[in-house]
Amino acid sequence: MSLPILFKDDSLVVCLKPVGISSESPGLPDLIREREGYPVFPVHRLDQTTGGVCVLARSSSVCTEMQRLFQQDQVIKEYLAVISGKPDTDSGLFFDLLYHDQRTNKTFVVDKMRKGVKEATCEWSVLETVESSEGRISLILVRLHSGRTHQIRIQFASRKMPLVGDRRYGSRIRAPIPALWSARICFPHPLTDQTIDVSSLPPDCFPWSGFSAILKNSGS
Repeated sequence: MSLPILFKDDSLVVCLKPVGISSESPGLPDLIREREGYPVFPVHRLDQTTGGVCVLARSSSVCTEMQRLFQQDQVIKEYLAVISGKPDTDSGLFFDLLYHDQRTNKTFVVDKMRKGVKEATCEWSVLETVESSEGRISLILVRLHSGRTHQIRIQFASRKMPLVGDRRYGSRIRAPIPALWSARICFPHPLTDQTIDVSSLPPDCFPWSGFSAILKNSGS
């Protein structure tokens, strides 16, 4: 299995997580250990169906420090998503109260705080809108300010713009998996304070391949 390492030093490994692999063990940490020869600890979680930039620590202490940076919103987390339709504006901010049902593994937008409910915020902008054989779709750049389970998926789906291929949250446009990609992570190194800025592009397949913005950034 191809497992590109985008950055590594004695403290961290930043890799390109393949689609279909868990970001937790058993999964990505085990693959890296087999390839690199040392244990790693997942710093954050990507859905199994989401590929892209993923950060792991080479010690539990560094993992704790990295998770602190995530919790304090010191990590820039940008995702690419393809949604059904087009928002009314070219950019915006979503704030919601989210509840994740562990039994069904599904997240819901709720109207008031209660046990298990968490605040969720993201900024977004439209990069491009095209007409596909399945209807109008839009390429969105999303910057997360929180990291809730299925956050991007439910925040757009609750506004009647589900991610392409996300049948769990109501997409009627066919695709093998939800169109979501971890495109960029930028953070201060927890030990050296060096700025680590790593990015990647989604694969050349539907629905990503329909957007010229993706092709321009890939150098094609």
